Amino acid sequence: MTHDPNAPVIGLAVGRGTGPELADVFERVLGALTAGHPGTVTIERSPRLYHSYHSLRGESGIARIRELTAADADHYERFCRTRAERGTTAIFRTAVNAQSLYLVRERLRAVKVDLLGADGRSLLLVRDQAQGFYTGENAHAPGEITRTMTFGREITKSVVRYALRRARQEWPDGRIGRIVMAYKFHLLDGALDAWVSELAAELGVEIGLFQPDTVNRNLITHGLPDRTLLIAGNEWADIMHVMLLDRFGSDRQENRCTENVFLDPALAGLTEYQTVHGSADDIAGRGLVNPVATIRAAARVAEGHAGRTGAVEAVEKALRILEERGISTPDLGGRHSTTAVADALLDALDTPGAGTPADAALVGGS
Repeated sequence: MTHDPNAPVIGLAVGRGTGPELADVFERVLGALTAGHPGTVTIERSPRLYHSYHSLRGESGIARIRELTAADADHYERFCRTRAERGTTAIFRTAVNAQSLYLVRERLRAVKVDLLGADGRSLLLVRDQAQGFYTGENAHAPGEITRTMTFGREITKSVVRYALRRARQEWPDGRIGRIVMAYKFHLLDGALDAWVSELAAELGVEIGLFQPDTVNRNLITHGLPDRTLLIAGNEWADIMHVMLLDRFGSDRQENRCTENVFLDPALAGLTEYQTVHGSADDIAGRGLVNPVATIRAAARVAEGHAGRTGAVEAVEKALRILEERGISTPDLGGRHSTTAVADALLDALDTPGAGTPADAALVGGS
């Protein structure tokens, strides 16, 4: 069978731990959502199985861990660049060792985007993954590590410009309640606030640059206004994500997927989708990993990159049916396996590929 050159090709990158199990879920759900639609999707899987932090710890010595970390980063960067050059607009990636990922995110100028909302209120969180402590290089001496990182004016401006474009996309009537930046700017000799002031004047917008502890106090005391665009250094945003989910009434972290958008011009806005949860190596191969975030990622890829209008809404409706039926993995208090939840989801979607009935795969037996 000849592949349609105009059909979308989606990248897939798989890490160790529960990565292979979730990659299978992604392929099944994406295939079911796009079956029978024009330009059926092809999935291009990276040939490398990337390390998790847990698998790296099993290696012998710091030098070997550094070598494998760099090798994973170099390979994944090449995979992203190659896929972008060939017209791919989206990649789904399971959890990978964070140090390798941040090397890639620095090189490709990544931002992580998460729209949070409930009860008529919303917040757009744009995490700056291209600079700061999470990026940079390590230099080793006996008993000592020196980590060197960079902040750049052009990177800062590209992150803010993208955040504003994305906010106008999410809120097309143009109303943004407030633009807040949370960075440790007092450590940067006044450079970051000078860059932000320049850009705010250039764009004709008001941007509030605050220390993270000030944003925390405001969040606790007053809350953040509806339609806050929150642009944040990863040092704070990574830690505060759970709190923001709680304050904005959104789903638990283990059920969510997010987007990483690469701002390097050569990648033309390639978007990487990921689950928010980690690699969960301790339950790998046991059929216990929660597939909900992966299912949601497949829906977003199907709708946003494969022309499957209504995929996200259809999947959310099917997930509500599963919740009503009590079909979930043990982390959510259920007794169903990963495969059983995926089977039940496909059955609720009324699409091909449902497979074995969910009740046949209870964890520990019926």
